[in-house]
Amino acid sequence: MRLFTYYPNPSNQQDTRVGIFKDASQKEWIALSEVDANLPATLLEIIATPSWMKRAKEIQAQANLSWKLADGIAFAPVIPKPEKIVCMGLNYADHAKEGGHARPDYPSFFMRVPSSLLGHEQPMIVPPVSDKLDYEAELAFVIGKRCHRLTKENALEAVAGYSIFNDGSLRDYQRKSTQWTIGKNFDQTGGFGPCLVTPDELPGAAHGLRIQSRLNGKIMQDSNTEHFLWGVVETLVLISEVMTLEPGDVVITGTPAGVGYARTPPVFMQPGDTVEIEIDGIGILKNSIAKEVAR
Repeated sequence: MRLFTYYPNPSNQQDTRVGIFKDASQKEWIALSEVDANLPATLLEIIATPSWMKRAKEIQAQANLSWKLADGIAFAPVIPKPEKIVCMGLNYADHAKEGGHARPDYPSFFMRVPSSLLGHEQPMIVPPVSDKLDYEAELAFVIGKRCHRLTKENALEAVAGYSIFNDGSLRDYQRKSTQWTIGKNFDQTGGFGPCLVTPDELPGAAHGLRIQSRLNGKIMQDSNTEHFLWGVVETLVLISEVMTLEPGDVVITGTPAGVGYARTPPVFMQPGDTVEIEIDGIGILKNSIAKEVAR
């Protein structure tokens, strides 16, 4: 299944609904609550309850549905307000090298906050305090059940599905501190979407998926999840060794080489640009770049 969160009224981003795409083309969709009013209004509630996931799959299989064209949907982040957003750095050896880091013995973990997220086709924001907004193509996965101290044998049972993330980073702020968090949490800098793809539609542990970023149509990063230093299973084991993961928690798995700051000269995203992140089997996350509007 390909589930997504959307705003029925884009001016009210406190109100969200859950849709499901008909197939991998992502051209047609339905609102789940219009078919079954008993279904919860949030994707977090649906993925946390196996019976609701089963019901969503049944709805998708119904032959008499009236599918809508996807044009005009206002996408929200796949999970708009996760309790935890756990991010990995240096999970590709080539990216570690381009940043001047040795091949790490342990991932560089950091956290994002919900206010940093934005949905597919929503603008990533360049704040007035910096013009060094960089792109990072990343695979994301969402936790579907409460778990702690996972093993290699049971880790994938915790995954509700996979998505795409653009870990937009203000590079000058990232380097103001020995920790990266401050440069990774500006409002509306983390693109997340367009949908959550359930594991049955992808290779095990999302292994072997091509991942690519494009800035104004130019390929900037081009790699494959087979090059992870720590795959999905190993990542889950490491994180759940430390903390209890809950349904709706999001894990971001790191970016390959080709980011803007490591180029000569450096390339940063500017207002008016368009950035796309594509992962095989999942789709394309597309965002424009805009200046922050005074509030």
